[in-house]
Amino acid sequence: MENIYISGTGYWKADEIVTNDELVASFNSYVERFNNENKLEIEAGAIKPLGLSSVEFIEKASGIKTRYLIDKKNCLDIDVMKPVLRQESSENISILAEMSVHAAKEALNQAGIEAKDVDAVILGTSHSARNYPAVACEVMDELGIEGYGYDMLIGCSSTTFAISNAYSDIASGLANTVLVINPELTSPHNDFTLRDSHFIFGDACVASVIQKNSTSEHRVKILDRKLVTKFSSNIRSDFGYLNVVEENPRDQKDLFFKQNGKSVFKEVCPMVANLITDQLQAANLEASDISQFWLHQANSNMCRFIMTKILGTSDYDPKMAPMILGDFGNVASAGSLLSFHLNNHLEKGDKGIICSFGAGYSICSLIIEKE
Repeated sequence: MENIYISGTGYWKADEIVTNDELVASFNSYVERFNNENKLEIEAGAIKPLGLSSVEFIEKASGIKTRYLIDKKNCLDIDVMKPVLRQESSENISILAEMSVHAAKEALNQAGIEAKDVDAVILGTSHSARNYPAVACEVMDELGIEGYGYDMLIGCSSTTFAISNAYSDIASGLANTVLVINPELTSPHNDFTLRDSHFIFGDACVASVIQKNSTSEHRVKILDRKLVTKFSSNIRSDFGYLNVVEENPRDQKDLFFKQNGKSVFKEVCPMVANLITDQLQAANLEASDISQFWLHQANSNMCRFIMTKILGTSDYDPKMAPMILGDFGNVASAGSLLSFHLNNHLEKGDKGIICSFGAGYSICSLIIEKE
């Protein structure tokens, strides 16, 4: 079989940076007002008081220091606590498509090709803006791409799963060049009034060109893929079109992103470490053969745990598993590829692993090699 490559990558991020200090000040103001307004009910035990947040708590729990949000003003306004965006309409390009086009152009440029060279577009995301038409088709229209396209969802593994799908399409002969796009507009689906998750997410988009026989100077060959899913509700989003017809309508807050963080850490981290270890063994490789790991940017403690399990030691060079989490926050499925895009230091012959994991549970790991 002919070689298949990631021949170019690109990204988009929201314009406005939000620091932990700003987020904590907003959140704590909201909490103090809530507790004051509900003082009598709280004293009577009818309502639980809300707890304050802190910069120290956020950084210890996650490693996040800043994030980029599409609407900083309203996310920090304690009377709003969410982004306020333009209405999606057939008259205008959708927000996800606009993000995607920006990232796609950089990826195409890095790959050294034009939109007319693309045979297909696969858009993978953990947060879909609509049911249909597929945003992938809208991106094709905006860029002038002919061929086929579709959207797919598999939580925070959507980027690597989409790249794997692109690989399969190329290997089967359906396409020679596939543009994979992963827009993650996470802030509309985050509860900024919830202490355990108000700080987690940022808004970003990544794109990659998956190509047969690439000549791009940026190309890395995809050597191996390994995927697994196991059902769990510990990371969950119930937002969907059936909400409007449910017999007992739920409060909007019930439809936001939710996770049982302790269970996720306990269950997912060993799964990821074991999957990568098994993948390396099957490929006749040792962990020491891998120069860099670009892991899902959910939590710095998770990444350290996984790396320690794979390597058998916690004493490793941080550049071996670069983190963009501190600057960008958790950008859902875009995180591992964004880390790769910004921190790829592979030399000729070096091997690396791009691995995403998240809701499902779902995990996809790609072994790559620099030529």
